[in-house]
Amino acid sequence: MPPGIQIAGPLRTAVNALITAVNRLDKSFSPADTFSKLRAHKFTLKDSIYILHILSALFWLTLMEVPPFPYKLAIPFLYTIALLIPFTSQFFVPATPVFSWVLMFYSNQFLPANHRPAVHVVLLPTLESVLYGANISDILTRFTHPILDIIAWLPYGVIHYTFPLAFGYQNCIGVFAQIVLPCAAPWYEIIYGLTPAEYGTPGSAGGLGRIDELFGGEGYKRTFASSPLVFGAFPSLHAAWATLEALFISALWPDCAKWAWGYAGVLYWSTMYLSHHYLIDVVGGACLATACFYFFVPEELRNGSANGAGDKYERYDLESRRSGFGVGMEEFASDSTVSDEEETPIAYRSPNPANAQGKGKGRGHRHTASIASLIRADERAGEEGWSPITGVGFVFPPEGRR
Repeated sequence: MPPGIQIAGPLRTAVNALITAVNRLDKSFSPADTFSKLRAHKFTLKDSIYILHILSALFWLTLMEVPPFPYKLAIPFLYTIALLIPFTSQFFVPATPVFSWVLMFYSNQFLPANHRPAVHVVLLPTLESVLYGANISDILTRFTHPILDIIAWLPYGVIHYTFPLAFGYQNCIGVFAQIVLPCAAPWYEIIYGLTPAEYGTPGSAGGLGRIDELFGGEGYKRTFASSPLVFGAFPSLHAAWATLEALFISALWPDCAKWAWGYAGVLYWSTMYLSHHYLIDVVGGACLATACFYFFVPEELRNGSANGAGDKYERYDLESRRSGFGVGMEEFASDSTVSDEEETPIAYRSPNPANAQGKGKGRGHRHTASIASLIRADERAGEEGWSPITGVGFVFPPEGRR
């Protein structure tokens, strides 16, 4: 942080996190480094998911008609270059599920109609009436007002598209379900009734058309009319995104959970009020998001310990955090380079207090809290740069304090 600049605690934490993340980035532009990492990588069963991504990309690129061949070959060509350069690959590899979703969503419009499943028009309203006793979405659309239109428009038509934080495999699963089980949205029932639907029917902005009229534009009408996936009511990815975001915010910042779920609740209502989804679509999207969250989420988030500041100290039986760091810096100090005088290491609880407290002359080894450095010390003794924590009196696992 530049001297003389004072930043509030939460903002300083975010700035320090950003600086640390930037410092950790691979700045190399040499493809040789990528090939070296690839040769050193130990492939596991989890890596086979990329085979599925390759097959999916080949299928949808083959169907793609716009841009035509050979111009569409620029897509895999540019993507391959991005993967070969270390600096760009660290962004493009994690974003692979996002690109798979975008490609699937766009190219599904080129599927021949005679190879597509029939569009379900009656299925969703029937299930909604059976499961919930009434067509809830129809009830919510009977009374409209400009103020309600604005309230529904903000989360559904603005925040959802300007802050798209929930991507990845959830969207891939959702779009795949919408392709193999095409269902008409409530706006279709309002316009065409329950008559059978045909592919090629233009999409509708539904209640968002009132927003166009309110502001004197046609942005939403044109956007939805040209949608590549018109009959994608189930599951609601609007509801899925909001649910996934609320789950993550609840896990990371429990104090903000009520606001996150409040936003999700308003968005659930807006999807039905604007006649874009039935209630069962919203429930399906929320269930999809919940399943993806608990399947893909890291273990520390699943156990609800992500926001516990002292969890890592308790998990590895460490001394409590030392003072001396700036606000927000304690989480990122291990990634920063500091001098001997500035460094405040985290001490490991040694069963031999004399060894733990002793200080050698000159520059010695500063041992961090990494549990990995304590495992199989005898096997690592011959590695370059490795030395055990202490030659005498070390016992692992450590005994508890008396």
